Amino acid sequence: MTTVKTAISIQESLFDEVDNLAEELQVSRSQIFALAVDAFIKQHENRRMLEKLNEVYADVSDTEEAEAVREARRQKHRQQVMGQW
Repeated sequence: MTTVKTAISIQESLFDEVDNLAEELQVSRSQIFALAVDAFIKQHENRRMLEKLNEVYADVSDTEEAEAVREARRQKHRQQVMGQW
């Protein structure tokens, strides 16, 4: 995999937290940032997918049972998405 160098500006306190975490996990700061960005992108994609699914299901006429099933699925998906971050 090809890597690209970049520079970012962050608050010093956040930098210190990242530095401490990298030391604790014995990984580079770059790896911490890469993991965080990857997780953020996946969370964003999951939210967009959930929005699209909600739009599709909103077009379908509902029965009470179908609505209950959909809500249970939404809650489960939200738990999974929020748990990833």
